[in-house]
Amino acid sequence: MADDDLTPVARFLYEAGTLKNTKRTGWWMGGAKDPESVAEHSWRVAVIASIIAKLEGADPAQAAILAVWHDTGETRTGDVNHLGKKYTGGAEADPRDIADDQVQGFPAGLADAVRDLIGEYEDKTSPEAVCARDADKLECMIRGIEYRDQGYTNMQRWIDNSRGRITTQTGQDLADAVLKTGSLDWFRAALGEKP
Repeated sequence: MADDDLTPVARFLYEAGTLKNTKRTGWWMGGAKDPESVAEHSWRVAVIASIIAKLEGADPAQAAILAVWHDTGETRTGDVNHLGKKYTGGAEADPRDIADDQVQGFPAGLADAVRDLIGEYEDKTSPEAVCARDADKLECMIRGIEYRDQGYTNMQRWIDNSRGRITTQTGQDLADAVLKTGSLDWFRAALGEKP
């Protein structure tokens, strides 16, 4: 490792930080004035992925790392929402191609690890990838509910679409529980208030 030039990795660390400022554009279509960033979204996706994976009997750490990395390609493309995809024939840049570009100059083992993570998530070949993808949809559903509860009344479409894309039993059960729970119920419970 001492012989490796880590300058490309350092550059990537700055690049990854841009996701803290990259807004999730689909929420603008629903009326949200200051939507969450891609990084904010990815953090909760990782938490949810670890929970779903643990309850599904998969590796929670692997599911979480897939979730952390799942949108890193958006440093290069931005967050392209479903309406934007209408004008690209429904296609978007392949995250595997973006990862190949991003890891140019990385130490070989690290470059391979990043490519493998992105490939596993995109190919949906492992239980952990399925759990991470469900976590992505569940996080969108939860965020849609939070925005709706903040007065953005057009969010039901995002809530319903996200709910319909969840495939694991645990993901579906969590989605049902989320739909029965208010977005501030956690706060009331922490204060000891009765529902």
